[in-house]
Amino acid sequence: MTEPVTPVLREMRWWDIDPVLELERDLFPEDAWSRGMFWSELAHARGPEANRRYVVAAVPAEPAERIVGYAGLVASGEQADIQTIAVARDQWGTGLGSRLLAELLKAATAFEVAEVMLECRVDNVRAQKLYERFGFEPIGVRRGYYQPGNVDALVMRLTTPENSVQGTDIHG
Repeated sequence: MTEPVTPVLREMRWWDIDPVLELERDLFPEDAWSRGMFWSELAHARGPEANRRYVVAAVPAEPAERIVGYAGLVASGEQADIQTIAVARDQWGTGLGSRLLAELLKAATAFEVAEVMLECRVDNVRAQKLYERFGFEPIGVRRGYYQPGNVDALVMRLTTPENSVQGTDIHG
């Protein structure tokens, strides 16, 4: 039996959009992002005015690497918003979600924001537990936020992003 390969985190680039879309459609079939949405986000992720950070988790494979996760954050003034975090089903429970979240919080610290916000489906308890481990606290509910299905979103906030990633090792 072969040892599992630890995914490598790296900046998301335009050539990652198609494999990211496959994962997006598998994990979020009801409200998957479009190709255009990812293109728009990546357009603001590079250069001197960049205010976004998008990363992918890739596993080396033949003939090409396999994207097994991705995450993105946007910063504006004193606040950053986690836009998305996704982990392939076969990677659940491996710590990859924590590594992706830690990478986004490092970016938030680099953007010098005072707080990080996110929305999470109220029925996604697994994700809520991850966010709580990093210090996020629930601050409200957005009724019917996720469509279709009219599912509420739990709004969560982290007020000390720099403290929540101290001592984390996202590469191991």
